[in-house]
Amino acid sequence: MDLCSAVRDALGTVRDPELDEPVTDLGFVAEITADRGAVRVLLRLPTYFCAPNFAYLMVADARDAVAGIPEVRQADIRLVDHFMADEINAGVAGARGFELSFPGLADGELAELRLSFLRKAHRAAQHRLCRAVLRKGEGESGLTRLRLRDVPECDELRSLRRRRSDLNLPAGPDAPLLVHDDGRPVAADEQGSYLRLARATRVSIDGNADLCRGLLATRYAGR
Repeated sequence: MDLCSAVRDALGTVRDPELDEPVTDLGFVAEITADRGAVRVLLRLPTYFCAPNFAYLMVADARDAVAGIPEVRQADIRLVDHFMADEINAGVAGARGFELSFPGLADGELAELRLSFLRKAHRAAQHRLCRAVLRKGEGESGLTRLRLRDVPECDELRSLRRRRSDLNLPAGPDAPLLVHDDGRPVAADEQGSYLRLARATRVSIDGNADLCRGLLATRYAGR
């Protein structure tokens, strides 16, 4: 595998924190170049005014992913066509963190924001897996009794396991199909309200992803 391909694979592990999809699938990777271990990646977003905190997370995660490739000796990751690109690029390159990159503007670091999005992604993943289970004929009233071992192997199950791993939630065969953000099993009398929340979260994430794809395609049409 050549280095550019390895870089693209590494970027495939970087996800938009709000949309929970790889930046490669979303079309956010504009360019990858590599020369004797020096790698340059240009990232782009759907609008000029995309939230700086989301953008910072993606650029920082992309730099970490690319720098982790053994053959890479220098990783230059840059956001382009964004109103805070200079500040974000300088902050990531200097490993200053978000707060120091935006002195007087940022309120703390981004750990809580990242955790919030990871929890939303987990709820959405649970709803996707529940839909897959229901298509197999399982009655909705029995979902809280199911364990992950009861669910046939599928993309939705693998996706759920990955998101639980991100949150250090139970993901083994005996883990319940439905759990709260803190890992507590969802009780039978909570199932209806929990699934409504999970569905609303999934619809919001999926809708935002479709909107961003459309905006990106319009912004960079013919480029």
